Amino acid sequence: MDGGRGITGPGGSPTLDEVARLAGVSRATASRAINGGNRVSVQSQAAVDQAVRTLGYSPNPAARSLVTRRTDSVGLVVPEPDERVFSDPFFARTLRGVTRVLAERDLQLVLLLTRPGEEEARMLRYLRNRHIDGALVVSHHRSDSLADHLAALDLPCAFVGRPWTSADKVAYVDTDNFAGGRDATQVLIDRGCRRIATIAGPDDMSAGADRLDGWHAALRAAGLADDAVEHGDFTEDGGERAAYALLERHPDIDGIVAASDLMAAGALRVLAAAGRKVPDDIALVGYDDLGVAERTDPPLTTVRNPIAEMAEQATRLLLQQIEGDRTARAMRVIFPPTLVRRASA
Repeated sequence: MDGGRGITGPGGSPTLDEVARLAGVSRATASRAINGGNRVSVQSQAAVDQAVRTLGYSPNPAARSLVTRRTDSVGLVVPEPDERVFSDPFFARTLRGVTRVLAERDLQLVLLLTRPGEEEARMLRYLRNRHIDGALVVSHHRSDSLADHLAALDLPCAFVGRPWTSADKVAYVDTDNFAGGRDATQVLIDRGCRRIATIAGPDDMSAGADRLDGWHAALRAAGLADDAVEHGDFTEDGGERAAYALLERHPDIDGIVAASDLMAAGALRVLAAAGRKVPDDIALVGYDDLGVAERTDPPLTTVRNPIAEMAEQATRLLLQQIEGDRTARAMRVIFPPTLVRRASA
C-alpha cells in the first residue's frame, strides 16, 4: 500500500478519506464538495477537486444522493397501455426528444406506464416517495388528474400537451391544436369541399378537444354544416371504425379531417374498400406528420405536430425546476402548427 495515500477501497480504488487527507479538509467537507452540498468554501472546493483529479476518485452515487437528496433520474409518465406506447410513432418521437436532452446531463430516465386503477395508485405512491427528481407527463387524460396530483406534491414536473386542470400551476409545452384543426379544415374548404366530416380524437384529451374546436370554427366561418363527427382513439383501428360510421351516416361527405395520421391511415382503408377515391371523391387531411403520412397511398396532407421539439423543451423546463428555478414551475411554451401539403388533399 502507498503510505502517502492511506487506506484504499476495494480493488485498490481511492477512498473519500484519502481525498480529504490530500485536500487537507475534513471528511464531511470533502463529501459536500464532491456531492454538491452547500457550505463549502471556494478554497476547500478547489483543493478537493484537485485531490479527486490526482487520485482518480469516483464518488459513490448513494452518498451523493444522501447529500443532495437527488436521484439523478426523471420519470416519463405515460397513462396509456403499453401496446399503444410501443406502436405509436408519437411516443417514439417523444422519447427521442427527452433522451436527447437528458444525455447532455448524464441523467437516467424511468418509464412509468399506467392504466387507471391500481396501476395509477401505485405510480402516485412512487412519485410521492420521491424516487425520481421530477416527472414528465405525456398523453394524459381528463380523468387521471395528474396535474392536480403533481401540483399538490410540489414535485418538479412538465407536461407535453396542455393539462385539463391545474394548467396555471404546472409547466407545459403544447402546439396550437385549435389553429391546427382550423387550418386542416380550411384546406378542404379552399379545395371546394362542402360536406366535411371529422374523425376527432378522444374527447377526454386536450389535443382531441382543441382540434375538434378548430374544425367547428372553420366550418361555421364558411357557413357549412359541422355535424358530421365521429370520435376515434388516435389509432388506425379507431380511424377505421370512425370512417365506416361516417360513410354510413353521411354518405354525401366529400372531405374528412382526421385528428391523427394513424386514424387517417385507417380511414384510407375504409374509403378504398368502399370504392371512394382519394382525393377525387373524398379529400383527406391528417394530423401529426410523424412518418406515417409519407407512407400512405396517397401520401397524406397533414398538420405537423413538432413532438420531438416539444418533448425537448418540456425536458428543459423540468431540469430548470430540478435545479431550483421556481419561475419555471408554471411556464408554458406553445408551438405554431405547420401545414404539410401532399396528394390526399
